[in-house]
Amino acid sequence: MAWHVRGVVLPDDEERDLWLVGDRVTFEPVAGAETIADGGWILPGLVDAHCHIGIVRGGAPVGSLEQARELAIVDRDAGVLAIRDAGSPYPYPELDDDPDLPRLARAGRHIAPPRRYLRDIGVEVPAAEVAATVAAQARAGNGWVKLVGDWIDRGVGDLAPAWDAATMTAAVEAAHRAGVRAAVHTFSEEAVAIMVRAGVDSVEHGTGLGLDLVDEMARRGTALVPTMINIQTFGRIADQAREKFPGYADHMLALRDGFPDVVRAAYEAGVPIYVGTDAGGGIDHGLAADEMLLLHERAGMSPPDVLAAASWGGRAWLGFGGLTEGGPADLVVYPEDPRRDLRVVRAPSRVVLRGRPLR
Repeated sequence: MAWHVRGVVLPDDEERDLWLVGDRVTFEPVAGAETIADGGWILPGLVDAHCHIGIVRGGAPVGSLEQARELAIVDRDAGVLAIRDAGSPYPYPELDDDPDLPRLARAGRHIAPPRRYLRDIGVEVPAAEVAATVAAQARAGNGWVKLVGDWIDRGVGDLAPAWDAATMTAAVEAAHRAGVRAAVHTFSEEAVAIMVRAGVDSVEHGTGLGLDLVDEMARRGTALVPTMINIQTFGRIADQAREKFPGYADHMLALRDGFPDVVRAAYEAGVPIYVGTDAGGGIDHGLAADEMLLLHERAGMSPPDVLAAASWGGRAWLGFGGLTEGGPADLVVYPEDPRRDLRVVRAPSRVVLRGRPLR
């Protein structure tokens, strides 16, 4: 079955017709195609560039392949048609080409320091084993590895780097030798400085970034996935930790409160920014629109730039392609121009994944 859609296609801002044949887009008319959208604004499918379909709410690993599928479907139905899973304790290569699910870019398991990360989520290794573990987890994913750059050190009573700087730099080098990109979780100032200078490909969260580092990221082309919706939970984390670790609690609140200015500075410096929610664990799935609105309202990103970060720009970064001749047939349609009112992204009128209309 072939489908036809017509509307203003972004980012080109041109009203045109698209025909969807199988999982491909063509601009050539197809006889007998059924029109499923006539009017509106058409975007390449949205992206959640920091998502965990292998982790359920509360932080435990999913118990089955079907449970991971169900979480991915929640994101899909919100218009997210491509996901970068930034670390999963549950392996699911079978879902890479599942026709019912968003396209997947996957890291293997998180690589974390011993006894300093979420229980049962990461592979916890000492410094001497980090590089070898990176190589193993590169094989477990399909293009990415995920490093835990810092976490609370109970002996220090605050955030601290996961390993020494030489080990963390070697981890990035090992990822690149394996032919994959490295993403790093960082909250603290010290760890993010180490990892940016080590040449990491993307900074996840990045609350500790300073002005000198955002300039360095812009120069290198290092991406930032801010997960602003996640950073809003730091108050709860601080409350839970305050009795035993008051310094850590105060630090987390300061990072939360200063984060909109951090993201704004990165944006103004030209750092590539992509939309990610950190769904799984403490954040529900299906909230990419909420993250988009936070990037606009709190960090000052323009609606067109937010849309790029969530759609065509994010897809290009992950290698999934946009609405081009012969490109993948993933699209969302909105009844109004989301550049004029970004709140429109909460309610797509049509979602098409791999050439199949879903709603």
